[in-house]
Amino acid sequence: MPADTIPHKVLLHGERTPNLPAYHVREGGVWNATSWGTYAEEVKTAAKALIALGLEIGHPVGILGFNRPEWVIMDIAAMAVGGVPAGIYTTNSPAECQYIIGHAEAPIVLLENEDQWNKIDEVRDRLPALRHVVMMKGPAIDDELVMSWEEFMARGSETSDAEFQARLDGLDMDQLATLIYTSGTTGPPKGVMLSHDNLAWTAAQTVQMFQVESGDTTLSYLPLSHIAEQIFSIHVPASSGGSVYYAESIEKLADNLREVQPSIFFAVPRVWERFHAGVVAKLDEATGAKAKIADWARGVVGKVTDLRCEGKEPTGLLAGQYAVAKKLVIDKIKPQLGMTNSRVLGVGAAPISAEILEFFGSLDMIIYEVYGQSEDTGPSTTNRPGKVRFGSVGPNWPGTEVVIADDGEILVKGRNVFLGYYRDEAETRETLIDGWLHSGDLGAFDDDGFLWITGRKKDIIITAGGKNVAPRPLEAALKNHPLVSEVVLIGDRRKFLSALVTLDEETSAAFVEEHNISGPPHESEQIIKELDAAVEELNKNFARVEQIKKFTVLARQLSIEGGELTPTLKVKRNKVSEHFAAEIDAMYGE
Repeated sequence: MPADTIPHKVLLHGERTPNLPAYHVREGGVWNATSWGTYAEEVKTAAKALIALGLEIGHPVGILGFNRPEWVIMDIAAMAVGGVPAGIYTTNSPAECQYIIGHAEAPIVLLENEDQWNKIDEVRDRLPALRHVVMMKGPAIDDELVMSWEEFMARGSETSDAEFQARLDGLDMDQLATLIYTSGTTGPPKGVMLSHDNLAWTAAQTVQMFQVESGDTTLSYLPLSHIAEQIFSIHVPASSGGSVYYAESIEKLADNLREVQPSIFFAVPRVWERFHAGVVAKLDEATGAKAKIADWARGVVGKVTDLRCEGKEPTGLLAGQYAVAKKLVIDKIKPQLGMTNSRVLGVGAAPISAEILEFFGSLDMIIYEVYGQSEDTGPSTTNRPGKVRFGSVGPNWPGTEVVIADDGEILVKGRNVFLGYYRDEAETRETLIDGWLHSGDLGAFDDDGFLWITGRKKDIIITAGGKNVAPRPLEAALKNHPLVSEVVLIGDRRKFLSALVTLDEETSAAFVEEHNISGPPHESEQIIKELDAAVEELNKNFARVEQIKKFTVLARQLSIEGGELTPTLKVKRNKVSEHFAAEIDAMYGE
């Protein structure tokens, strides 16, 4: 009998540490805790309810909603009885929801609220396998297909403990445990099949590497349908016995962070970029002696961070200066970000500039950049305590082989590599070859074993002159400018490279106010001049054929709703080219 699955771990904590907090929900202005004992019982009851509803082994269960206890309870309950949870992004359209639920042939779906129900109701006629819709706590939907959370949990009494235990005992570590539907940058999402071993092993490695303990806390706010958030909000806490705080909403993230002050925090680059812009703006307000003290403190802390990145600690004069710098500056900044207790900080899912990581390093916040994908349960490589090189994505994940193919593609093999794509043998054969995951990303290892990402195979631009250009370095360099929020390089089969640029809303608004500019920021001659200088400067670091010759500032942000970004904020290049074809053609005189 396997005893190492994520459901087993949750139930074990319920027995061994029943009174420790498992999760917290903010209600009436107060964070209310639920114990591991209660949490484990909720999972067991939900699992028995799924059996009562007829969920068979191997059948998927769709989950559509923002981060809530019910989301995770259903996820673990489904796995516990041999079901297969399949998360769906809350931003997905009715058609996208229908595709995933239909592709998975899920007989049961959990929904957060009436808005999500309306999506399913709109496409229910195209979901012949769907038999039950369960609502999270709160909304009451009057429909024969729908039951409330309370009604669902009550169905648990119809299944015996023995039947539940038989399902749990029957789990195999190599069995399909969950489906992670990719966010689909180039086409319909694919169902990444992860096993119980994939999840439990990756979580255990994370706990060991970062020494996660039962006293650690995290704030859950990124989409739970994404593997990174599942690792930090579900599987690592299940392995360590730590506790999770469920954010009220994305809009309340900053407030919730300040209240919770978690010890573990993972974010996509855009979140760190926004924090960076906010801190820079605050630091710029300082003048005279305060500004000099802040600069001195950041300089001292930066030196200490450099040492810690190599696994060393400050001594002598530097140690004394560090203590003063923390007291005068750093200990006043970190609480405002919600980082007073921060111990493990992570970033991933998209590129982030080394300059931003170095900036936070100067604030006594080492952010560990991780690289990977859903297909290897999240991590291929990662920076880690004592082994950090900003700009790289770190050494191999422990126990995992990562090599570079002859064409520069990153290949991965290990217990974190997926089983294949659900109901898609052709894509599986193309991606998983002899046990090696072909990532589609390009990279190179330095002499110390740190991986550096250089681009993506499908993103390579081939100019009209036949020159292959990886867009990532140019885009990342221009994104370092505080006025810029996003950059998309253009140039495939074109005679030169150009770029589409969006402005950071807060920074550009401040710039407009400071310079008394009238009219829309994207039309401002002063802003264009600023960016023109930035492009001219970055071009000095690239060969002539790799230089940006023209750029256009777009009138609006790229967005999930507009179809240009995935729910994890990756750019859909084909959609950007399609939606802004007129702006692109104008740069080439077409």
